Amino acid sequence: MSLLEQTWAWLTDPANWSGYSGIPARLGEHAFYAVLTVAIAAAIALPIGAYVGHTGRGRVVVVAAAGALRAIPTLGLLVLFVLLAGIGLMPPILALVILTIPPLLAGTYSGIAAVDPSVVDAARAQGMREDQVLLGVELPNAVPVIFGGLRAAVLQVIATATVVAYTNLGGLGRYIFDGLALSDYPQMLGGSVLVAALAVVTDLVLGAFRRALGPRSSSAREPLAPEVAVVQEGIP
Repeated sequence: MSLLEQTWAWLTDPANWSGYSGIPARLGEHAFYAVLTVAIAAAIALPIGAYVGHTGRGRVVVVAAAGALRAIPTLGLLVLFVLLAGIGLMPPILALVILTIPPLLAGTYSGIAAVDPSVVDAARAQGMREDQVLLGVELPNAVPVIFGGLRAAVLQVIATATVVAYTNLGGLGRYIFDGLALSDYPQMLGGSVLVAALAVVTDLVLGAFRRALGPRSSSAREPLAPEVAVVQEGIP
């Protein structure tokens, strides 16, 4: 049989769909790693991005930091954290968090910075405090752009979370690393197909949710995509 036929046979084998190492269990592990990573990264990036977007302070530092974090190789960072902290859940999760922060930070900052200044000035003229302006005016208008950064971050984590299997953890990357060790190429390709399928399905779900948010508010200027905003903000 060809490699594609062997991969299809592996994917449709009932034995691979049951047990603690079956496809449903590995999918659940992969999704858990992705959700945990995005939750930790959002807790760090969203407040910082909101502060910078609202005040304009620290913009250069944020742009430089986001660009630097993007350049760090995730696998190398994972190995470093494992050497420093040992085998466990948090070292690979922290490596993924560092990868996830830049798109969330850029999306939050660029979304709030894109809100029409006249709307913000009108809110201040009505006597709203700065925290009320941020929470009641800027954040609601920036939600679509922030969600775009979140969507990019989620897909990036799903694609990269395979590296956690390089340690003793599970997830869909387990099929890739185990297949490589055993020269089981159908298993390797099957694991890659499952990761791609999970990313596509997640993107469709997030896209449907984004459309449910409705059209972008007219009080926000047309912003750049988070990735483009970070690059262009760093250009003098």
